Amino acid sequence: MVEWGVLIVAGFIGGIAIYGFTAKKLGIADPSPVVWDEIIAFWLVLLIVTPATLTGQFWAFIVFRFFDMVKPPPIGYFDRRLKGSLGIMFDDLVAAFFTLLVIALWRMSV
Repeated sequence: MVEWGVLIVAGFIGGIAIYGFTAKKLGIADPSPVVWDEIIAFWLVLLIVTPATLTGQFWAFIVFRFFDMVKPPPIGYFDRRLKGSLGIMFDDLVAAFFTLLVIALWRMSV
């Protein structure tokens, strides 16, 4: 579990560098072909919700993608305010946080 935490932190830091390089080379602010931000954020979700069934992991992914695509407040706020590669990575962490919040609330209700 600690190893996954280290991998996620290293992946987040590496993602900042990857997006900075890629955005500069492609000349666009948020290169959509690169999905490293979603991967790292969802790894964090999986790390915290484990153990979970395959069905539970599927629903965690659906909830995460909802928050990542719709960007309700405050996710949209961070998406608009934080620019550059840090902003690209950070808004997905906020989406992961809200995913985990929904999962925690659901688990408390059953």
